[in-house]
Parts: sequence; C-alpha cells; structure tokens
Amino acid sequence: MTQLNQTARDCVDFINSSPSPFHAVATSIKKLKENGFVQLSEKETWKLEKEKKYFFTRNRTTIVAFAIGGKFQAGNGFQIVAAHTDSPHPKVKPVSAIESQGFLEVGVELYGGGLWHTWFDRDLSIAGRVMKKTANGFESQLVNIDRPILRIPTLAIHLTGANERDSFAPNKEDHMTPVLATSIKGKLDTTSSSHHPLLLDLISKELKCDPKEIGDFELSLYDNHKGIIGGACEEFVFCARLDNLGSSFCSLQGLIEACNDTESLKNEDGVRMVCLFDHEECGSQSAQGAESSLLERTIIRVTSLFVNQNESNTEAQEKTFRNSFLISADMAHGVHPNYSAKHEGRHRPALHKGIVIKENANQRYATNSFSTSLIRYIANKFDVPLQEFVVRNDSPCGTTVGPILAAGTGIRTVDIGVPQLSMHSIREMCGVDDLHHYKNLFKGFFSTYQQANKAVVDEN
Repeated sequence: MTQLNQTARDCVDFINSSPSPFHAVATSIKKLKENGFVQLSEKETWKLEKEKKYFFTRNRTTIVAFAIGGKFQAGNGFQIVAAHTDSPHPKVKPVSAIESQGFLEVGVELYGGGLWHTWFDRDLSIAGRVMKKTANGFESQLVNIDRPILRIPTLAIHLTGANERDSFAPNKEDHMTPVLATSIKGKLDTTSSSHHPLLLDLISKELKCDPKEIGDFELSLYDNHKGIIGGACEEFVFCARLDNLGSSFCSLQGLIEACNDTESLKNEDGVRMVCLFDHEECGSQSAQGAESSLLERTIIRVTSLFVNQNESNTEAQEKTFRNSFLISADMAHGVHPNYSAKHEGRHRPALHKGIVIKENANQRYATNSFSTSLIRYIANKFDVPLQEFVVRNDSPCGTTVGPILAAGTGIRTVDIGVPQLSMHSIREMCGVDDLHHYKNLFKGFFSTYQQANKAVVDEN
C-alpha cells in the first residue's frame, strides 16, 4: 500500500472510531498514549520537562497535545495547529420520548448548520456520553450503539405536491424526528417520563448496566455506514465528519511523527502543539471552544514553568505570544463540477491539487501576506502543493477558529484546509492525495517552524 493510501485509510479509521466529539477525543487519547504522550489534568499541578510530550482534555470533547523542545526557553514561540472535533448533527433532546401514529420517535435538536436533507433515509445510530449512577454519585462513560436503530423517512412522492417535489424543504422541528420503533414492537413494561424505555434499554445493554442507572446524557446521531476509500481509481474518501476530523487526524499524526524524531525534538527551541476544540460549528463560545481562554492560559501555564530568574513572567509570556505561529486547519471548499459558477473564477481549489490557503479581506479568515509566505516556505521544503481560495463578492463566506484565536491571543495565523465536496452533508468527499499532503505539511511545520520564522521576516 502506498503512503498516500495509508494516510487516507488511517484517517478513515480514525473517523469511523469517532462518531461523536467524545469519541474523537477518546480516539486521540489512544493514539497519543501509544506514542509516548503523558496525560495531564488541568486540576493538578504541572511538572513539565524538556523533550517530553503531554496532553490534557477539557469536557472530554476538547484535547490539547504538546511537546516541549530540548532547547525551549520562556519567550520562545509555540507552533500550533488548531482544528475542531465537532460536526453538524442531530442531538437527542433532554425530553425525547415522542409517540405518533403508532411509532415511537426520538426528539432531536439540530446542532450546527447541517445540510439536513441529507439525513433523510439514512441508517442512523447514536453515540456520546452518559452519566451513569454509582454508589457515590455519577461517572462519565462513553456509549456507541454501533448498529442502525433510527431513521428519518421521507414522504412518498405520491403524497407530495408539485412545489414540494421541486424544492425539498422539510420543517426542521416537525419533519426531522427519527423513528425508533413501532409502538407494538417497542413497548416495554418500564416507564420513563423523559425518554422511551426502549432507548434506555439499548443504552444500558451497551454499558452493561441497569436502565435505572442511566442519568443525563449527550447523544449524537450519526450515519452507521462507515467511511470508505472509493471512486473508480480509489482516489476519493467518502466519509462522514471529514469537516473537521480530517484536519484533526492529520494534525495529530503530523505532531506524532515530528515528535517521534527524538533528535529533532532535542534540537527544538519551541513548543509543538495541537489544539482540537469543540463547538466550532455553533460559534466556539463555550468553556471548551476556541473563544474560551483555553489556548491563552495553556501557553501562559507552560511558559511560566520555564522562566529564568533574570526575566519577569509577564515579559516572557508576551514574547512567547509574539514569537508563536498558528495554523487554523479546517476543510476547504473544492470546486464542484456541477456548480463551478459558485466559485470565483480564479480561485477554484481542485481535489488532488494540494492544500488550500483561505483568504478573506473582511477577516473571516486570519490569513495575511506574512502568514501565507511562511506556510509557502514550509510547503516548498516538503513538496506540498498549495492552492488559493477566496469567495465571490456576491457570496457569503464561512469562518473558523483562526480569526477567533488570532484576535484572542495576537498570534500570527494562517487559515488552510483540504479541498472537499459536500461540506456539512451527512457524508462528505475529498481526495486521497490531499490528506497525505496535509499530514506532511503539519509534520514539516512542527519540524522546521523555527527555521521558517527566521527566513520569513515580518516585524523587528
């Protein structure tokens, strides 16, 4: 198997193991521990050493991994890649039990901005976090019912009017309620005021506990059809949650590979870091989102442990922020062969043609000429092809964690991503080659940032 295909298959495996943000973090933890990263707790005192690798989580949906260079001193920069663990999906409501026309249904709340029509007629499962009762209180456990148990059926064409057939526009509250079972087959003797006993029974069987031990939970619906490598030439990835678990996987893998080079880490004078945030799809305003103080406080916390006696803590921290650089990694809009007019004519990123640098004059992306030049310098060293993207003037522009983190920390930032199709659909599509380039760019960034920072000069 070629390295191109191996990266893509490893990415698909990562995503298939991550049906919810909780599982994405759990899968990341497993990868990091297998490669020598040590888990920290924000609640405890940190004792950090140079040439060592660490990680911590917040809410079990955000994870930060970092490695401290052998030559790191307070005031030196951090090289950071930021991505996110969440994707648009329906979430089970706190009171979800619905019964209609002989069917048991599950009430859901729509998270993020999904292409919701793509969720109809799919084989759906649920996964997430359950607070399980114990003798002393509650404990957090992950659950994944890895078989199709839910479905949102469409209305037959014979029962729709001409206007409905031409424009499928379901009501998000009334028409997106998934079916769990028929009332005849699904009724159990036990009762629950908030959720169908059948749903609780399915969850309890996965957790090997009594349904009465199930407390509150956060459960996400997901497509039970696994991600695959496809296309006549096996050149595409067909998969859920590429936005943005594709970036999450490639950034983590790039960090791991760069830090497995012990000589490189020994000679590193900065800190290499990956931050995978939750709640990007709904604005990042949460304790574990990019608009929280998490990144800023982590940089300060790490830096303060290495301040020498001849310099103030505050002075060292300020220098660190200005010497740092951040790659905001989120998937990009590849040109669609059937809707090419939606792209600006000279900025049409194509699959297999490299990583996309995203720019926006109105600061929906944080890229500027310096950050573009620095990423070009690194990409050139590692033979990573690059493309450019700006939206048409008559089109809205999405955004991501880049501008939020740049504004909150003052760190120089570039927004990049892999070109993909069907963004925010239940199943998305990208090119095999681009995922490999993505991982290599991150690995190169972590390995050579200090050199690039000296070669590309912005301010004295």
